[in-house]
Amino acid sequence: MRIFVTGATGFVGSAVVQELLGAGHQVLGLARLEAGAQALAAAGAEVHRGTLEDLDSLQRGAAGADGVIHTAFIHDFTRYAAAAEADRRAIEALGAVLAGSDRPLLVTSGFAGLQKSGPLATEDDALDPNVPAMRHSEGAAQALAAQGVRAMVIRLAASVHDAGDHGFVPYLISTAQEKGAAAYVGDGHNRWPAVHRQDAARLYRLALEQGTAGARYHAVGDEGVPIRDITEVIGRHLQVPVVSKTPAEAADHLGWMAHFVALDIPASSTLTQQRLGWQPTGIGLLADLEQGHYFVS
Repeated sequence: MRIFVTGATGFVGSAVVQELLGAGHQVLGLARLEAGAQALAAAGAEVHRGTLEDLDSLQRGAAGADGVIHTAFIHDFTRYAAAAEADRRAIEALGAVLAGSDRPLLVTSGFAGLQKSGPLATEDDALDPNVPAMRHSEGAAQALAAQGVRAMVIRLAASVHDAGDHGFVPYLISTAQEKGAAAYVGDGHNRWPAVHRQDAARLYRLALEQGTAGARYHAVGDEGVPIRDITEVIGRHLQVPVVSKTPAEAADHLGWMAHFVALDIPASSTLTQQRLGWQPTGIGLLADLEQGHYFVS
């Protein structure tokens, strides 16, 4: 299949591109900058120039594709509501091209705002209607599934880890370096799910090839890594103290990350594994941190 990939030059998207090419698919990758375009071409993908906010460009990319994988997101946490709205508009624009064709569209979501029906969030759990969703991707995908689009959701774990990660964990590391302490909130027993980047990329491919309209799939290897365990590894490698913060103190110490550091969002991928035959095989988050590459500038 010829697959249009947004975010194709990003941390997750670039791994998805490699996974698709390795499985024999053709890839049309969205690139905003020349360096990204060159990297895509070198990897063997076709380049489509544009941005997430250029809806006409997105639609042209989708029009000539057999399916779309949408991994792009504007990671500006100081303007998160605007970024979430841009994401929603992009999904709707992509879906408008695919409507009635049963071509697959995979969109990306996360675990914040989920209403767990048990100790672990599962694929059957929906967003909590009483908590404002941080992203609108799931609702947008569900609406498209009713319009003849094989729209599916990949929920990415809070930490997608591997060399080159520039997400939440690197932010915790840089903050610990800057403030001279690695911090968690309360007792630090709250947990994040985590997944190795290569496992996540393989899940995107399997969902593209086998997934069903309206389905939600969990990119989760570690079901729940305690935040205190993460900060203890960070503190040991940086040789800084590991400290507990109250929510108010955490807001000062961690800034916008304080909310996420306090979340307890353990999640299972059992149903995803059963439904798609996916098995996470990469090392866990703590083992990846212990390798040391996260602490090399």
